[in-house]
Amino acid sequence: MELQKPFICCWVFVFVVVFAQVVNGFYLPGSYMQTYSNKDPIYAKVNSLTSIETELPFSYYSLPYCQPDGGIKKSAENLGELLMGDQIDNSPYRFQMNVNETVYLCTTSPLNEHEVKLLKQRTRDLYQVNMILDNLPVMRVTSQNGVKIQWTGFPVGYTPSDGGADYIINHLKFRIMVHEYEGSGVEIVGTGEEGLGVISESDKKKASGYEIVGFHVVPCSIKYDPEVMKKHNKYDTLNPISCPGELDKYQVIREQERISFTYDVEFVKSDIRWPSRWDAYLKMEGSRVHWFSILNSLMVISFLAGIVFVIFLRTVRRDLTRYEELDKETQAQMNEELSGWKLVVGDVFREPDCSKLLCVMVGDGVQILGMAAVTIVFAALGFMSPASRGMLLTGMIILYLILGIAAGYVSVRVWRTIKGTAEGWRSVSWSAACFYPGIAFIILTVLNFILWSSNSTGAIPISLYFELFFLWFCISVPLTLIGGFMGTKAQPIEYPVRTNQIPREIPARKYPSWLLVLGAGTLPFGTLFIELLFILSSIWLGRFYYVFGFLLVVLLLLVTVCAEVSVVLTYMHLCVEDWRWWWKAFFASGSVALYVFLYSINYLVFSLQSLSGPVSATLYLGYSLLMAIAIMLATGTIGFLMSFYFVHYLFSSVKID
Repeated sequence: MELQKPFICCWVFVFVVVFAQVVNGFYLPGSYMQTYSNKDPIYAKVNSLTSIETELPFSYYSLPYCQPDGGIKKSAENLGELLMGDQIDNSPYRFQMNVNETVYLCTTSPLNEHEVKLLKQRTRDLYQVNMILDNLPVMRVTSQNGVKIQWTGFPVGYTPSDGGADYIINHLKFRIMVHEYEGSGVEIVGTGEEGLGVISESDKKKASGYEIVGFHVVPCSIKYDPEVMKKHNKYDTLNPISCPGELDKYQVIREQERISFTYDVEFVKSDIRWPSRWDAYLKMEGSRVHWFSILNSLMVISFLAGIVFVIFLRTVRRDLTRYEELDKETQAQMNEELSGWKLVVGDVFREPDCSKLLCVMVGDGVQILGMAAVTIVFAALGFMSPASRGMLLTGMIILYLILGIAAGYVSVRVWRTIKGTAEGWRSVSWSAACFYPGIAFIILTVLNFILWSSNSTGAIPISLYFELFFLWFCISVPLTLIGGFMGTKAQPIEYPVRTNQIPREIPARKYPSWLLVLGAGTLPFGTLFIELLFILSSIWLGRFYYVFGFLLVVLLLLVTVCAEVSVVLTYMHLCVEDWRWWWKAFFASGSVALYVFLYSINYLVFSLQSLSGPVSATLYLGYSLLMAIAIMLATGTIGFLMSFYFVHYLFSSVKID
């Protein structure tokens, strides 16, 4: 009884942590709709400062900005937001519904050397301020050569092309779009990107009012007289202010300067309804999906995969038909004349090298593949919209923990098949529970030390490290061991042929077989490289990724192509009497990860040219390596399992004495 108490306490702790994270992160579609009456106060929040040049997020209040009354208060953040480096705080910016006004915030004390250096560095590194109102990120709209360009956030400051002085953004012109909603007798049912929005009968009356459907900003730099501005109190109303066009009227960043911060707000009525308010963000320049390119790629890959599949079926079927039509004497005579795969009948199921590692990698691959598939399906159904910050990553982590049972089951089942006994299953289960999480822990710890040394909000807090450790140790590890135990009780997979005691000599090859294996990864890579571009842009350029329906199609196509490529290569190796197919089947499809990593390097060199410094490049390559390893395990598992089924079926279909 005493031994059970720590175990029970551990599970109670896990339940509380997971439940708290899910409650913070889960976004009930339609539940966040909020309506305001005239003159109702509305408070904006601020997220971490971000830059596509450094990829190092920093706290908004690391710069000398005005602080809110009552001090800085952090908003509740879910697991995904913490891992992504988000730090959402309250801000001094407050508005009154349908009240257009110009407001004074504060005047800073004279800037010291450290503050000037920090402001100049953040300005030149193109850091953006990310503000949030009613769960909508602030959007900036401009025109270049007659083309409308819009993106989220606004810059910390402005540096002219001559590279002389730096100027701070200290006046913001907000434009808040509102939709008037009469709740009485109306039921809202929307299918926008925030999910299905429904207002119940009991909520209709209290829901009447105005909904916020847009949040735009025009940033300005204005030089004020600090002595005049200091006479104002916080939130005093000022006369309307226009943005200057001359540099000498901008607020320069230099020592002993006192900077005054102001803003004005304009409310504009809009026909946009609340469920459709995210459409403007998803149509932003640079995040439009090239539908034709993706469809063209999918059609080409499908066509190539179909040709490979048809040729393969015809070859194997003809081979099997010819062999089965012969009598036993003729079969014995024809064994060496027909394709060489029948010559390795006594070696094809011989135990491969590093069999335990193979079992562990296949088990972890099933876990990662299951996590990716379920996440993409839920996202495609609209359960993980861009409005739910961090929900995607939180869901992936929880799914990964739960699917530990699948990793344990598959790895032990494969181990039992190879060894013919369940002995050693605990070691295999423990290895499956620790393999990929161990790699992730090492990489993330190294990257975290880099982030800590830079004082970035992207660094994972120590408390979160312990949370993740307990989640892994108290959920993933026990479930993996349970899955391993279930694998020992499952019906064993019997080989259709016996294995000879003496291995058959493999004929010499003109070229290394691993060259063919590595080349095989190009076909699966062709199915995902276009989608990979948009995913990388979403991660590193701060663009919204929302075409999960296409991603689901790409995933299904990737699974199909990985299976076909691996089976074809396995058959080719067996035909040349190479019975060491186990690892080659895994890496035939798993080698796509090599091309993904090389493509990531290509993206770093050509699409992230502005990325500055070795720290940023190290972070990028570290995260890319972690992603490539996960892809290798998932795709390699697809190829191995399909090849094993094919080899088992092939040698079960032939009468061999």
